[in-house]
This record gives sequence, C-alpha cells and structure tokens, in this order.
Amino acid sequence: MSLNTQNLQPIINFIWTVADDILINKYLENQYQDVILPMTVLRRLDLALEPTKDKVLKTYNDFKSKLDNLSGLLTSEQHGSRLAFYNTSPYTMKKLLADPKNIDANFLDYLNGFSENVQDIISKFKFRNQLERFAETGITFSLIEKFCNQKVELSPDKISPMAMGYMFEDLIRRFNEKTNAAAGRHFTPREIIELMTHLVYLPVKENIRKGTFLVYDPCVGSGAMLTQSKLFATDPEGDIRSTATFHLYGQENTGEMYATCKSDMLLKGEDPDKIKFGSTLSEYGFDPDLKFNFMLTNPPYGTSWKEDINKLNVGTDKKVSIVDKRFNLKIKDFKGEAEETCLTSRSNDGQLMFLLHMLSKMKDPKDGGSRIASVHNGSALFTGDAGSSESGIRQYILENDLLECIIQLPNDIFYNTGITTYVWLLSNVKEERRKGKVQLINASSEEFYKKMRKNLGSKRVELASDHIQKIQELYFSFEENAYSKIFDNADFGYYQITVHQPERDEKGRPVTDAKGKPKSDPDLKDIENVPMRVETGHALSPTKTPSKNNVIQICDDYFQREVLPFAPDAWYDKTKMKVGYEIAFNKYFYQYQPLRSLDAIAADILQLEQETDGLLKEIVA
Repeated sequence: MSLNTQNLQPIINFIWTVADDILINKYLENQYQDVILPMTVLRRLDLALEPTKDKVLKTYNDFKSKLDNLSGLLTSEQHGSRLAFYNTSPYTMKKLLADPKNIDANFLDYLNGFSENVQDIISKFKFRNQLERFAETGITFSLIEKFCNQKVELSPDKISPMAMGYMFEDLIRRFNEKTNAAAGRHFTPREIIELMTHLVYLPVKENIRKGTFLVYDPCVGSGAMLTQSKLFATDPEGDIRSTATFHLYGQENTGEMYATCKSDMLLKGEDPDKIKFGSTLSEYGFDPDLKFNFMLTNPPYGTSWKEDINKLNVGTDKKVSIVDKRFNLKIKDFKGEAEETCLTSRSNDGQLMFLLHMLSKMKDPKDGGSRIASVHNGSALFTGDAGSSESGIRQYILENDLLECIIQLPNDIFYNTGITTYVWLLSNVKEERRKGKVQLINASSEEFYKKMRKNLGSKRVELASDHIQKIQELYFSFEENAYSKIFDNADFGYYQITVHQPERDEKGRPVTDAKGKPKSDPDLKDIENVPMRVETGHALSPTKTPSKNNVIQICDDYFQREVLPFAPDAWYDKTKMKVGYEIAFNKYFYQYQPLRSLDAIAADILQLEQETDGLLKEIVA
C-alpha cells in the first residue's frame, strides 16, 4: 500500500520540462496541461501495447476483410493485445520518429488506430484539437521524442496506477498553482486515502474475504480511491487478504480527469465502462437502482452546483422544488411528525449533496448494508441555520443513525488548501455499541502528523504509517479520551425559538394589538437555540422520538432558566419552533488557554519601547 512519492519526483520533473523545452512561447501557461496530460496517457498506453504490437497487426490484417467486429480477437490472449484495448495503426510512438517529414499525418493515423474505448479518452482530453497547432508550430517530432526518452518511465509494469494517479495529481497541482485555477478541487493525498480505506474495510473484514462487492466514488478524479481500496482489500500479505471480486465504479465531470481515470482502469484490467462521464448530481451515469457496498470520495467543496440545480429543476410540483428521490427525504418537525422535504444545499457549495447521493446508493442492511468515507470541510458540520437544507441533511443522517465517526485531519495536509478538513464515516450496519452514538476524533495535533521535508504546494504535513495506526486505534477502541469523544445522536440537535419582547411607546408602555396582546419589537427580536439534550428531568432520550409536549417542556425549561431572568416580559411562539442540527467540532475539544499575566505583558511592552527608542535615536542621528 505504501508509495514512495519522492522516487517519482524525477519523472514528474522531467515530464514538466516539456513545458520549458517545447511548449514555452507556443502555448500559454494555462494550456500546458492540454498537451502534457494526454501525451503522458498516450505514451503509457503505447508502452502497454508495445509487446503485442506485431501480433495485433497480423490479426487485424488477416481478419479485417472477413469480420465486421474484431474487438474480441484484437483483445484476446492468443491473437490480440491481452488488454481491454488495442491499436491497429502500423505505428508506435517510437516508429513515428523514423519519418520526421510525415510525422503529423502519421501521428493522426496512429491516434485513429486506437480502439473505441481509447477514442473516448482522446475525445475527453480534446486532444485532436491540438494537432493542427502542433503542425503549425513544428513541435510534433520534439514532443514525441521527449516522451519516448528513457528518462520518462511510464510503463504500467514499472509505474502502478496508484503511482500514476499521484503523478497526475502532482502535475495538475502544478498547473493549478501556475494559473490559480480549480481552488475548490482538492486532490486527496495517498495517506488520507489509506486512512479512509482502512476505516471503511477493516471493521467488516471478516465479511469481505469472499464474495462480490461493488465500490463507488461519485467524484472519482484519477481513480486512486477505487484502485487503492481494492489493493488494500486484496493484498495477499495485507490485513484482510480477501479473495473476493471487487467491481470499481466511478463518475467524473472533468474531461481530463475522466480520461486519466479511464486510461488507468484499462491498464489495470478493470472494466472501463464502469467509469462514467458527467455530473453525478444531475447526470447520474448508472442504473438508479444500482447500490454499492462501499463508497469513498472527496467531493468538491466551496464550489457551485448551480448548473446541476438548473438541470434538476425539470418537473416540479408545489410541494418540492426538485423531483428526485435522492434529495426528497423525510425529516421530523418539532412535533415529531415526519414530512418529505426537498433538501438542496445552497448553490455555491454542493458537498452535502454528494453525501445525500451516496446515502441513496446504500444497500439494504438485509443485503449487508454499506459503508461510506467522505472528506469535507467545516461547512458540512455547521453551515445552515435550523430549517435550512444543510441542517436538514445533518438531521436526516443523525435521525436515521447513519453517522459513525468524524475525524478532524491536520491543517495543511492537502496540496492546494490549508483549511481544516474532516473524514466522515457512515454506515447503515452499525455494530451494537455504536448504535445511537457518534464518535468524534481530533487528529489535528502534532501527535498525528509529521512535517514534510519539502512542501508540495500548500501541503506541509503528512501522515506516516504510525499516525494512521494511532487514528485507527482511537476508532476501534471507541473510548473517550483527550482525542476521542462519544455522543448520543441527539446531542447535536436543538430547537430554535424566536424570542420576542414588547414594543413600547414614548412613555415606556407596551404597545398592544386589537386583542390586547403586546406587539413584538422587531429590534429586540432574538433567536435562541435550545439543546435537545439538557440536564433536566425532561431531557430527550437519545433513541426515542420526542412528543410535542416533551419538546415544549424542554423549551419552557430553557426559557425560564436562560431568558426570563434577563428579559422578564419576553415570550416565544410555541407553534413556530424549528429543528436544527450542527456538529460544533471545536467546541468539544476546546482547551482553555489562560491569559498572560499583566507583569509578562508589561515586560514585553517595556522591551519593545527600549528597542524602538534606540531605533528612533539612530534614525534622528
């Protein structure tokens, strides 16, 4: 499972010299990846086909006039490439270099010779758009020669899909740094994928040693989560040593990442048709009834999904704005009555919508259920007031007891962002001791990471194997300590009440309506969030649905205790309460830092005065 990324840096650096040696002054910096990424993929495919090239050409020439469809023969073990793809052109990349004068025409012939599944990859890269420019600028020969250099070791036998995924993501990170692009897309470091994979599979390892399992990533990127998770489960020397069959499914809406992922699935012997192109939220590429055993993803956060919203708003009724069963879910109001609600987060951040999508793809617990690992930023924990879709999504997850654990990761662990991130673990087959409970693990302190020798963009720290092991031990022990806290689901819920105070005239008397009731002063209106779980005789049970009377009693107790002593004439409307859920992670791990003493502060001020006084005299002199 481990990957020495430092060994890959010389290859990445050499590939990057294509920009400095060939593309500079011919392409803009933000266009480099349009050439470098597809050329890297094509060279990798080219090397995979090289050993069987002569056999494939012979089969093609022998049967092209006899059979309409040669795909089966050209990919077969005996007569073909022994892979899921092939190329019927007489050229390889190296052979193209033998005829420099006709290299542009021959390169097009070479591209046209690939099988249909590779044509899809070329198309998503929009690579044929570059050929005319190659010819005009005269770089075709130099470009192909560069990628055929022995220093560029891209053979699938030498560079695994996991390593290739790292290389691509490192290259894309460099492109993004140069152009300040794709700020919301956070490529997942290998050690985070390793942590997620362990916590998804290990709790059920006894159940997955045999059989068939479906693994899914709705934001698949380069496919690293899928391939690495399968490697972990099936490693003959690993912790699970499964002999089961794992089918890998994914969807990606960025052409270049889709093409990258599909190419590696081809090389890995996976089914490339299980990787779909398009937006998962509005153009889901699989059968709506298809369910998955395991799901792992790092969805984009802080990025717009407005285009998806516009596409989903086809066919509406008065009750819900989007007719899609993935997002129309039943949640309870303060009376305990469940009502179907359209849960769609704000248009500038769709991360929680991907989580809802995955929940809709969980297998029935009777069929073994599902486990999910998903990376999110802090917004998923607390954004959205009571009654909002974000709060409603958290409410749905907690009311249905789907959340097992949330792990706070160290800052500066991703390549292009230093923000705080969290791994959510969800399951609809919780073990008995976890039922009705949520574990929070704070793995953000120095005990859980090491500083990198050399930064990679914003990535300054990383998890070593022993750090991953520490986090696993916290999860599996399921005990409270300085880094692990355990809560009932209802601990994150609250009832939101609106507190009113009377409107007063110039003499300070309350202004009343026609019925003699005091009018509410809009300037004094306030919101109070009443915890569902309070230390009173009316505290909500962690497992039972509260009655309306129970909720009102909880709110009345709170109102008497927290509001009336400070506003004796205040009131709240008991018919308009809202239910809210938030997970204020930092509150539970807050450590009080005592203020510095006045003597220490005074000493620092005096020292500064002395230093600046000397500087002032020097300047004046």
